[in-house]
Amino acid sequence: MNVQDVVNQLGLQVFSGEEGLSTQIKGGYTSDLLSDVMGHADAGYVWITLQAHKNVMAIASLKELAAIILVKGITPDADTLELSKQEGIPILGTVEEAFEISGRLYALVAVQ
Repeated sequence: MNVQDVVNQLGLQVFSGEEGLSTQIKGGYTSDLLSDVMGHADAGYVWITLQAHKNVMAIASLKELAAIILVKGITPDADTLELSKQEGIPILGTVEEAFEISGRLYALVAVQ
């Protein structure tokens, strides 16, 4: 399953990083603590968070994440969008809570 499949099946908004939509997904990680994601998320994971500042892109790039999903209708700032384009890591969005979208993502990825 790739990022575009997740966008389609979960009805997510694509904010930026469209060139990374073909990236394969290996799992997911939900956390709003940057150091937690640095220590525990693996390459190819989708990160679910409410953090929308440019530091999330530094973590996503360092960990080689497949995508970021912003929850609760939160939108990324301009710096974050630009870094997403540069890194080719999609930033996606949903109005759902982290708990809800985490469960839906798990159901998609776990059946692979």
